[in-house]
Amino acid sequence: MLTGFADGGLELRKRASGALALQGRFPYNKRAVLSDGGRNGRPKKEAIAPRAFAYRVDDPKEDIHFLVGHSFDKPLASRGAGTLDLVDGDDALTFTATITPEMQEVSYVRDILAGIAAGLTLGISPGFRLPPKRAVPEPEKIEDEGSDPENGAHNAIIRTVLAALLYEISVVTRPAYPDAQVEQRNWDVTRDGIKPVSDLRHLSRWRALP
Repeated sequence: MLTGFADGGLELRKRASGALALQGRFPYNKRAVLSDGGRNGRPKKEAIAPRAFAYRVDDPKEDIHFLVGHSFDKPLASRGAGTLDLVDGDDALTFTATITPEMQEVSYVRDILAGIAAGLTLGISPGFRLPPKRAVPEPEKIEDEGSDPENGAHNAIIRTVLAALLYEISVVTRPAYPDAQVEQRNWDVTRDGIKPVSDLRHLSRWRALP
């Protein structure tokens, strides 16, 4: 399973039913640094093309999960359960995950909500696989960035994912994609439940890995 990381935006809202709506977005065409190349190698960067996840996202029968840290043992919501809504656009994949009152009582769910409230766990990371060549002959494109340091080009190898099979979206910790900003509504996790805090934090926390 491949992963990509982004803080495209996480926002928690509490509903009258007691459920929490966790909203986020994974923006397309944002380059992430996979490797700086070390002392002698070339930097490697990656981007996800617009609607690269369309094959499974556009089919409502395909179940997609919302997880903690890419662990299927720590689910938060899923499309099959009716608690995950996905909207694919030209600029980003957006989602709304409904965290039910029952799930809020689970220990790892309370932990991740506390991490979000503290501004420590704000990354969004899709877990995906490239389709087989027989189905999609060219699921990715590899090209040279060129060298123009004044404009941020450092002779990197650029990998653009053109088509991928999306299986899950995870909340993660490690940051990357510095161009993105997160706007998060803070919540106070207490023994009596999750209560809103008045201030908003604007953060930039992105991460991309091979």
